[in-house]
Amino acid sequence: MEEILKEQLKKPRCLLVAWPGDNLFELKGLVYTLGMDISDCFWLNKVDIQPAYGMGSGKAEEICAHAKAVDSDCIIMDFELDPTKQRNWEKLCHLPVFDRQEVILRIFAERALTKEAVLQVELARLEYSLPRLSHMYGDLARQRGGSYGSKGSGETQLELDRRGVRERIHLLKKELDKVIQNRDTQRKRREKTNIRKVALCGYTNAGKSSLLNALTSSEAFVENKLFATLDPLTRKLFLSNPDYETTEDFSKGPVSKGHEILLTDTVGFISNLPHSLVNAFRSTLEEAAYADLLLIVLDSSDPNVFLHYETIKDVLKEISADEHEVIIVLNKIDFYNDKGSCNTGIPLPEGITPDENISSETNISSDAREITADQFTLTKLENQFPSHIKVSTKTGFGLEELKKELFKRLFR
Repeated sequence: MEEILKEQLKKPRCLLVAWPGDNLFELKGLVYTLGMDISDCFWLNKVDIQPAYGMGSGKAEEICAHAKAVDSDCIIMDFELDPTKQRNWEKLCHLPVFDRQEVILRIFAERALTKEAVLQVELARLEYSLPRLSHMYGDLARQRGGSYGSKGSGETQLELDRRGVRERIHLLKKELDKVIQNRDTQRKRREKTNIRKVALCGYTNAGKSSLLNALTSSEAFVENKLFATLDPLTRKLFLSNPDYETTEDFSKGPVSKGHEILLTDTVGFISNLPHSLVNAFRSTLEEAAYADLLLIVLDSSDPNVFLHYETIKDVLKEISADEHEVIIVLNKIDFYNDKGSCNTGIPLPEGITPDENISSETNISSDAREITADQFTLTKLENQFPSHIKVSTKTGFGLEELKKELFKRLFR
């Protein structure tokens, strides 16, 4: 009985496969979020593009053999697999093989809670799986009915399933249209109030929900995992007028105490987001397009923060929100405080500039290497985003400065 329970609680082990030079840091985070273990990582030295596997058959056989050698239950590719290649891989390895798009879809399916999110994720999964149905069938892919001459073979099981999926997709789109109409109605009601709207945008797990909670004292769900938030959440935020406290003469005209705004948390972005998810979550992502101002939240402690910023810009451009006024927020600045490297007054080592990379050959002491690398990243962030605001939702650092900047941008 104990062995059965252990088998049920055992996490699936997967082998990760990446193109030459790719960083698997993000895929590892996705896999851990999905609740799987990583048996090993396999980087391709070079890629010989072939139609069957996307690479040579010899390299494909080597990957399959390695997966079995490290006791993997599945193989996950950090690049897109079309249905034919996926089917060929599974026939070769006799293991489930899928790409990062399917990993993201599975995470979204687990995280979806509201009706809108459930409908959006189901629609995306069905559109993704429709061309892949054929690899789920073997000898039962065709069925005959009756004897020769009495009647035809009828529809195959695959054709029946495809028709069922298409009908379900059609129904889901109709239901989503109703949900989107309700969202549009709510948005028009908010527009009639003339309250300014601000949207929190950023890479997944950058701390957007934590920032919303810190600013508005709300209790949005927060977890240190990718895609903890799938639904937009809007809260009111009162911005105090900095001039009100310092004004002594009110004879020149009234001075307001402040203004209320609407602050909306949106779904996190990620590189190579499946196009089906972008389409399905378009109504959710478009909350940013209707905002008066965007707060782009960057995780300053993430070594890939600059790549994340490029991804954010690409997604904003896709939803026609790239022309909006923005404030760059460098979140998790307490990471540098904890390491003692947030004091940007300390100069970088001689000969090192923020435009260079600190490698193993860089001539600095090993004791100072970690702090220097952190300070290097922070200095580079400060140079690339000169009008940024540093905040820490953990300590509350920078929140008042952010509120003042919001008031300045929106009401002056």
